[in-house]
Order: sequence, then C-alpha cells, then structure tokens
Amino acid sequence: MGTAPDPLWGHSQIARLAGAAQRVRRADRDRPWVLDIALVAVLLLLCAVPDLLHDIRDRQAPLPEIAVLQLALALPLLIRRRAPATVLAVVGAVFVVQWSVNVWLHLDVALFLALYSVARHGKPRYLPWAYGAVAAMLLLPALRVPTPVSWVVVVFFLYSAATAAAALGLAVRIGLAHLEALREHAARLEVERDQRVQLAAAAERARVAREMHDIIGHNLSVIIGLADGGSYAGRTAPERSRQALEHIAATGRQALDELRRMLGVLKTRPDGDDPGEGPRLRPQPGIADLDALCEGVRAAGPEVRFSTAGDPGTLDRGVQLTLYRIAQESLTNTLKHAGPHTRARLTLTVDRTHARVRVEDTGPATPRPPGPVGEGHGLAGMRERAALYGGTVTAGPRPGGGWTVDAVLDPVPLPDTGGPS
Repeated sequence: MGTAPDPLWGHSQIARLAGAAQRVRRADRDRPWVLDIALVAVLLLLCAVPDLLHDIRDRQAPLPEIAVLQLALALPLLIRRRAPATVLAVVGAVFVVQWSVNVWLHLDVALFLALYSVARHGKPRYLPWAYGAVAAMLLLPALRVPTPVSWVVVVFFLYSAATAAAALGLAVRIGLAHLEALREHAARLEVERDQRVQLAAAAERARVAREMHDIIGHNLSVIIGLADGGSYAGRTAPERSRQALEHIAATGRQALDELRRMLGVLKTRPDGDDPGEGPRLRPQPGIADLDALCEGVRAAGPEVRFSTAGDPGTLDRGVQLTLYRIAQESLTNTLKHAGPHTRARLTLTVDRTHARVRVEDTGPATPRPPGPVGEGHGLAGMRERAALYGGTVTAGPRPGGGWTVDAVLDPVPLPDTGGPS
C-alpha cells in the first residue's frame, strides 16, 4: 500500500519555489562561474560596503587595510568549487590575521561559506579537519569581542553556525547525489525496458518465422511432389493426374487457410477485443493430427508408415505441437530431398521419462548430387523447439542409405482439470 503524497508539495508557493530552484540548478550547471561571481558581488555589497562607509571615528583600522582584508576574505570564494580546502586555508589565515590585530568585519561570514564549500565540494576526509580548524579559529572572536553574556554562550552560537554550515553542505551534497542516482536508475530502467521490448519482439519474430516455415515449407513441398507426380501420370494414367490436381488444390487451400489464421492472430488487437472481422481460430495441431499429416505426404508419392507407443494424449499441448512440428519438418525434408519414391517411417514413443519422435527414410531412388554443406533453417528450428522442453534433436545419414531425425523431449503431462476421483 503506497503512502499518500505530502500536501505541502501541492501548495502553489512551494511549487513555484521548486521550479525556481530547478532553474537555478540548471543555470549553475551550465555556467557555475556566474553564481560564484554573483555570490562574491553580493557579499561585497552587503558586508564590505557598510564597513567601508562606517563613520571614520569608529573604524578600528585604516581604510586601505580594511579593504585589503575584505578582498582577501571574499575573492578566494571564486574558486571554492575547484579548491575548497585551499580556499578555507586562505580565508582562515586572513581571519586569524584580522582578529590578531583586533579587527572584526561583516565579511567574516566568508569563513562559514568556505566551510560549507568543503562539505559540499571537497573530499569527505577533509571535513573533520576543516571543522576542527574552524572551531579553533572561532575562539579568537569569542574571547576578544566584549559582550554582556558569557564567552561560553558566544562560543556555543559560533559553533552552532559552523555546524549548520557543514551540515547544510553535506545535506545539499547528499540530496543532489541522491537525485543523480535516481536519474541514472530511471535511465537504466528505461534502457532495460527498451531492451526487453526488443528481445520480446525478436522472440516473437522468430516464433512467427518458425510457424511460417513449417506451414508454407511443408505444404509447398507436398504441392511440388504432387505436381511432379501428376505431370508424370498425365502421360500414362490421366485419372491419377486428376487426383494429383485435386490433392494440390486441397493442400493449397489448407496452406492458405493456416496462413490466414496466423495473420489473423497477428492482427488481433492486444486488448483481445475482436471486431468480428478476424478469421475463426482453431487449436494448434497436435498428436491427433499426425495421421492427416502422413496422409498428405503419402498423396505426394512417398510411402509413410506411422506407429505410436505409449499414451501421447496425456502430453501437454505445447509438447504435442512441438512433436507435430518436428515430424512435419522431418517429413517435408524427406519429400524434398529423397523424392516421391522413398519410404519413410514415423515412430512416436511416450513413457514416463521422455517423449520421442523418430523419422527415418530410405533416401532417393536414384543418387543425387550432394547439396551445400551446412544446416538449413528447418533443423535449427527443430532444435530450438525441442530446447524449450529440455529436449535434443539429432539428424544424420542412416546405415544403408537415407536419413534419420531423432528428437527426445521431456514429457509434460496435461494439467489435471477433473474433479476428485
């Protein structure tokens, strides 16, 4: 449960002050020397001029000496960001010399500003030494200025002012460092978000590419096989040629229907609000569709035998889709590389330890020239699918000719949605 925002931040005056502070910080970040010059000018105007214009009978030192002391106290503050420890040493030395000759000036406030600069810009290990040195210097005015109160009270107020200067410098330093850390964290989160979006988009593109490859590649291979067989049968058995054309039309319609369904899913609005114009969605294929897959490949010419062992129906739908796609890609490669006169065997085995699909073919009837060395996208896609379920895919030539694809997956059973037995 989140905490309610402080109502103070909703006040108009606070909002204006916060906006002005942000503008000052931006200007200070862009031109820091402007603020330093303005600070020294304001100190000289508010502190030095009144001392110089004071009645001559009340002056404790000649006018030139007072002017030199004032400049020596104020001008070092111009470099208080770059060398805060050096500035404190110079201002402190002038402060000691001034009070040694029993002269007090309004510009003594420069000592507190120098201490603030050490806390704000200096190295943290210098701050205790700087505070101790300032505390020792402040004993001079506490003991020399006549007051109606005890010198202990004067020391208390002077040390309180020094403590406030050091604490303010630390507070500003820590606050700005915290804001910078928050900005860096927000920028890092934005970069990580963009990277997650890009990775998700790349993964989705890879998934769609695999599905498109499986759908179009398989059906086109079947169509090509049917067309080759129909062309050959047209010269000897016109009836077989007509059947091949019917199978080509049916396979083409099936491929077009699956392609439309996939494109329809991609065009569905992310909020799930279907305007009624999208295609009807059907479940992804599974083990039960392997018979139809084998029948479609047989229509293109190859002899395909399909056998199962175990209970494939208990597998998770994702595992079933993976097994189906691997079998589909393997039979597509059989038809593509071994031709329509090969014999293939599809075996599906399911037990408690693994789910296995194996496709073997006898190779082409006549030897073909070797293709280019390397793996195509199909085998890489099969391995990516199997890896999602902790499985492996091996493929290679079988003894006596032909090719074998063997995929082993970890079985994931269907969730038990039934009631108690």
